[in-house]
Amino acid sequence: MGRWNVSVDRGRAWGWAVIYRGQTGQWAQLLHRITGLGVVLFLLLHILDTALLGFGPGIYDTVVAWYHLPWVLVIEVFLAAAVIYHAINGIRVTIIDFWDKGSLHQEAIFWIGVVVFFVLLLPTAYFMLVPVFR
Repeated sequence: MGRWNVSVDRGRAWGWAVIYRGQTGQWAQLLHRITGLGVVLFLLLHILDTALLGFGPGIYDTVVAWYHLPWVLVIEVFLAAAVIYHAINGIRVTIIDFWDKGSLHQEAIFWIGVVVFFVLLLPTAYFMLVPVFR
């Protein structure tokens, strides 16, 4: 079994996290899938709340008013972070696929992507959260 020969309680739901020793590429792929799922779930929620218009403007306005609550604005920052990360990682994957030396530099490209992620997310989060602190 080699490097996977680790004694782990198989009943634990997160046992894989204890023994998984992936590199940056595997973690980037995992985050890519999680953020993609989050964006799809948001889009589904957006379609459902828009469909509420069929039940009348009162119901729609009530649900849309929730979007102005402070805790929902914080969740929207997480949505923005998911979209930004997913886009940057998609560009990273494209660079690795189409550049013949991309796989050799994939870890450096990942860390450049992390820096770009924070450069884009921090001002975005600031402007999104300004209404919360006013």
